Amino acid sequence: MLKDDILKELKKVLPEEIIKVDEPLKRYTYTQTGGNADFYLSPTTNDEVQAINHFARMNNIPVTYLGNGSNIIIREGGIRGIVLSLLSMDYIKVEDNVIIAGSGAAIIDVSRKARDNALTGLEFACGIPGSVGGAVFMNAGAYGGEVRDCIEHAVCVNERGELVTLTRDELELGYRSSIVQKQHLVVLEAAFNLTPGNQEDIQAVMDDLTERRETKQPLEYPSCGSVFQRPPGHFAGKLIQDSELQGHRIGGVEVSKKHAGFMVNVDNGTATDYEDLIHHVQKVVKEKFDVELHPEVRIIGEHPEGHR
Repeated sequence: MLKDDILKELKKVLPEEIIKVDEPLKRYTYTQTGGNADFYLSPTTNDEVQAINHFARMNNIPVTYLGNGSNIIIREGGIRGIVLSLLSMDYIKVEDNVIIAGSGAAIIDVSRKARDNALTGLEFACGIPGSVGGAVFMNAGAYGGEVRDCIEHAVCVNERGELVTLTRDELELGYRSSIVQKQHLVVLEAAFNLTPGNQEDIQAVMDDLTERRETKQPLEYPSCGSVFQRPPGHFAGKLIQDSELQGHRIGGVEVSKKHAGFMVNVDNGTATDYEDLIHHVQKVVKEKFDVELHPEVRIIGEHPEGHR
């Protein structure tokens, strides 16, 4: 189908205000990089997500799901087909000791809602910049806590457009992994089962974690968060630091001088700069320590024209 025909058909099944054409994706990534999406759709309900999924399958149009873009690099060539943003599905509800949140809600906001209701168990997430969907997708964690410690269930949509509800055990949450990744599911909602606590104590823990994060992480620059997974028996940041790579720059992106596990956009860097720097760091660490570094950040999209 031609782009104009796709747009015409989309308007038949979706509200026009949630449809954007040739939308720059750098507006939605923490790295501030990325080309355009052919179609950028921001549904507000599960029914709209299913309608988009059905339309795409019937017309053989690829769909890429996007959360808040905190741990992702989108190449300059952009993304063909439909980019489905879940950011508008950002509700947060409290039912007794359970917090139910839409996929697009910031996990930081969910941790704050828990604090406001004197519920403990999500303090570790007070500095994680991802969405709820992304947090479940990769079993996000920090400072000794992770999503699998407190999640009760997640509502997902599968590749056939069907809604499925998975319990904590069924989610198979491991180190930066889940059944969501393995089966190409998309999280639409998650429920967190928490424990009643003391609000002042919860706030004290969050204050401590925030101070530790602000002291150690390069929050003053755009970045994609922690770039590499932790290799068995090692710490990625320590290996990079010991390889004397801090401050090494390709284009406008450099290995952070503050925390070697981060790469920061210091001067109008591009996704290609990020990707080239990642490959360089992997090569040097492998040569120096014989350790393979595997990216934690997801790299998606088309290479720009002329890329070798």
